[in-house]
Amino acid sequence: MKKNVAQAMLGCFLFASWLSAQFSVNQLPQLGDYESERSSSYDRTGANGDYRNLRAGGELVLFDEHGPAEIRHIWITMADQEAYHLKKIVLRMYWDGEKTPSVEAPIGDFFGLGLGIPAIYHSLLLAVAPDKALNSYFPMPFRSSAKITVANEGSQDATDFYWNIDWVKLPSLSPDIAYFHAQYRQCTPCKGWYHGNFYGNDFSEARKDPRWKNVSGEGNYTFLEAAGDGQFVGVTLSVFQNQWGGWNEGDEMIWIDGEPAPRIHGTGGEDYFNGAWGFSQRFSFPLVGLTEFHGWEAGSTFSLYRWHMEAPVRFRKSLRVTIEDGHANLRSDNFFSVAYWYQKEPHAPFPQLPGVASRIPKIIFVGGPGQDPSMK
Repeated sequence: MKKNVAQAMLGCFLFASWLSAQFSVNQLPQLGDYESERSSSYDRTGANGDYRNLRAGGELVLFDEHGPAEIRHIWITMADQEAYHLKKIVLRMYWDGEKTPSVEAPIGDFFGLGLGIPAIYHSLLLAVAPDKALNSYFPMPFRSSAKITVANEGSQDATDFYWNIDWVKLPSLSPDIAYFHAQYRQCTPCKGWYHGNFYGNDFSEARKDPRWKNVSGEGNYTFLEAAGDGQFVGVTLSVFQNQWGGWNEGDEMIWIDGEPAPRIHGTGGEDYFNGAWGFSQRFSFPLVGLTEFHGWEAGSTFSLYRWHMEAPVRFRKSLRVTIEDGHANLRSDNFFSVAYWYQKEPHAPFPQLPGVASRIPKIIFVGGPGQDPSMK
């Protein structure tokens, strides 16, 4: 009984923390200096066809408005029978008439579903509600114009595609306001250097290799390389393991403004995502979460998020955010990530978006524990 009461009290505390972080209650009596707006897929005829058909190979414009303004909330859901359609539909956002997007990611990855499988969770900035209701609460300011599109790179139509985008028209924006950015990256697989035995974390053979000591960050998986003036606010990461064991022994390393050594150097994957001693169960908190978790063997899957709301990582010239795949990058797993940050324009060119086939999570033969040579 005491255990159940304690768990209930913890749940109430966490919900209250999330609520107070998500909404500033003390500001509710203060009348805002803005005009409330919404852009949505509602049926303009007054009937109940409040959706659009996102055709295979086609594109929809979800938002095309003028500023100064700020998007406060995005809600999207869809009916699509194609497998991994969340990996095949691409979300893009453009601010103030820019030619290349400031946001580009498969729609599932943007909302923390990097394995293409719906999961239910809530966090301060992203939430997925039943059933496959995708929500973003990132503030997205723009000065003159904003455009949001979705492109279907799959082979089937998303026949019922719905959206509501809540935004506010503002009298002006401060010169210090930066623009929202989000960038997708992947490695399938990451290029690990060791394929011997590490059952039970027995790395005695690997320790003899000079690559066991990774001081330079060579071979690290890169979440983000940015140039300009801004701040990094977080990341979503999904992992599809190709080998037995755990990717989570890898440290995060963050270089700021071209410094020769990482100013921020962590102690391991689960530590960066604010867990400890590996992972044993899913969790969903305001700033950190593990929304998918299936063991530690080859074929195991993980989806995580981490928001740096307590202190976004500030950079004034450049930023490089990385993590090792296993200690010193000895592993060869599949990583899928989206980095989220704010900066003043212009932003550095994004890497080319990988093709659809390579975005689909699947086990890849890389050798080592848990791998069957017949998979070649």
